[in-house]
Amino acid sequence: MSGSQLEDIFAEDGVLARSIPDYRSRKQQVEMAVRIEAAVKENRVLVAEAGTGTGKTFAYLVPALRSGGKVIVSTGTKTLQDQLFNRDLPMVRDALGLPLTIALLKGRANYVCHYHLARAAAEGRFQNPAEVGHIRTIAKFAKATKSGDKGQLSAVPEDSGAWAQATSTRENCLGQDCPNNKECFVLAARREAMAADVVVVNHHLFFADVMLKDDGMAELLPACNTVVFDEAHQIPAVASLFFGEAVSSAQLIDLARDTRMEAIAGAKDYLPLQDATRVIDKAARDLRLALPREGARLSAAQLAERKHFGEALAALERELTEFGRHLESQAARSEGLANCLARTQELMASLKHWQAPQGEEADPENPQIRWADVGLYAVTLNLTPLSVASIFQRQLEGHPRAWIFTSATLAVGSDFGHYRAELGLVEAETGCWGSPFDYENHALLYSPQHLPDPNSTHYNEAVVEAAWPAIKAAGGRAFVLCTSLRAMRRIHELLKERIEFEGADMPLLLQGEGSKSELLERFRQLGNAVLVASQSFWEGVDVRGAALSLVVIDKLPFAPPDDPVLAARIEHMKKQGRNAFFEYQLPRAVISMKQGAGRLIRDEADRGVLMICDPRLVEKPYGKRVWRSLPPMRRTREIGEVEAFFAG
Repeated sequence: MSGSQLEDIFAEDGVLARSIPDYRSRKQQVEMAVRIEAAVKENRVLVAEAGTGTGKTFAYLVPALRSGGKVIVSTGTKTLQDQLFNRDLPMVRDALGLPLTIALLKGRANYVCHYHLARAAAEGRFQNPAEVGHIRTIAKFAKATKSGDKGQLSAVPEDSGAWAQATSTRENCLGQDCPNNKECFVLAARREAMAADVVVVNHHLFFADVMLKDDGMAELLPACNTVVFDEAHQIPAVASLFFGEAVSSAQLIDLARDTRMEAIAGAKDYLPLQDATRVIDKAARDLRLALPREGARLSAAQLAERKHFGEALAALERELTEFGRHLESQAARSEGLANCLARTQELMASLKHWQAPQGEEADPENPQIRWADVGLYAVTLNLTPLSVASIFQRQLEGHPRAWIFTSATLAVGSDFGHYRAELGLVEAETGCWGSPFDYENHALLYSPQHLPDPNSTHYNEAVVEAAWPAIKAAGGRAFVLCTSLRAMRRIHELLKERIEFEGADMPLLLQGEGSKSELLERFRQLGNAVLVASQSFWEGVDVRGAALSLVVIDKLPFAPPDDPVLAARIEHMKKQGRNAFFEYQLPRAVISMKQGAGRLIRDEADRGVLMICDPRLVEKPYGKRVWRSLPPMRRTREIGEVEAFFAG
């Protein structure tokens, strides 16, 4: 198909306009589609940034669907995955009149597992009576549903503990040995994906199952002609996660739970095994408790300084060995117990590997970084490659196909060097299309004067002092996006005091006081709320209209320099005589800032103010690289102009 034929499809009177309500033709969208069509035809790699409102989804769907080959579309969020499958894909397919089949494939934890559901219903141990009711509801759903997708059962909350017992994981799936193999929802979804022309997945599934040829999905990628990564700015982080190794206390707790249930069903007369499950559960929890701080990322050196952690890890290894002996004596009694033994052996090997990472020096150019991620309830021990570029590059070689990477935030200015370097996309072509929205007249970038250094003790107080007049002028209707959980909690506390003191009619919401979707729904409905949030609200959040008219960002979003992975990468770049700040830290901060700023204008009628409190935006020479990468808004340092903007 020629560019002119594509232009006809996207024209004001083309097939899309005739079939899709409120469709608007955009020059940027057509140009992007033409470039994607050429890349698909010639099996090339294209990295494409498209600003908010470009209509990038249609820009890649039209040429991909018309290519005649099998297409995989991978997204960063389940929200976009569902939107593509339920709305955008059928809409474009029907408009083009193409007889294509489409399939939605999620990770196995999203599908009810008949085997584990039956075990849980018979012997499950639940945290509270509500979960007992949830298991019954899931059991009814399993009999009535065709897909088994838990996303279709809103009656059971997503965070209910019942789901963990009614679904399978990569570790506890019995595979071919499962007595429920024939009715398995996961296998049915995979069969559908293998047969479909277009498959929608998410990045985690793509790397875990497809790219790493794991879990029986090795056939999906070779059959595919085009891969599209939407929300592609997330790919470097996801690739690092999956090209490394990890073992967590949560996996051990799950192993203890699954073994206990299998022992009750298949080895009731051997009580030492049930006792051993309790010991392992406690040893795994003790490992987490040896590292008290939630949200910490600790290097191997920091962990070595913690005597309690070393003791807890040694105790866990001893108990796991003993646990394995008990399991070995009973494993022949059922498929489930045999699976638990295999998992125990894998976890023991992973723990040993983590403590003495083999091959850490095998590739001095790309060593693995040993560190721990401390969550609220679990600790994950990670081995992460210093760089994923060479590994990712190898994955792209082989069968010729097109690879399209697209997002609203990939470049620094118009430079894609940082992104291409992170993923080893040496030969990739690039394209950059700005937003068609009228930022100059509809948006204002406000950088307040006289704020202290962002590392000063009372910086959060200064942020609230500066932001309050802007929040008042906007009548609430604001997101306050923070770069850390600690800052988020303090800023929320200070805003609460200010709102109460002034008697302002402004509902105040805080990330964590409900699910992300619940909070967004409340924010939209209230119409004058202030939502204080951290990282999870910087991207993938869409609030159109007047309900969101002000976005306040506390600091430039630089990753903490003491982060173990970042620190190792900085050190490595310094040894090579490179400038880690300009080559790595600043580009990442710019891309993150573009994500946060992108929450403000979501529609051509939207108006709003982006307030960046960090004085480095103006005072440091590199600040220019940040604001020049943002959409072309008018800039001001005067609160009076902000008040006039909202009064106008």
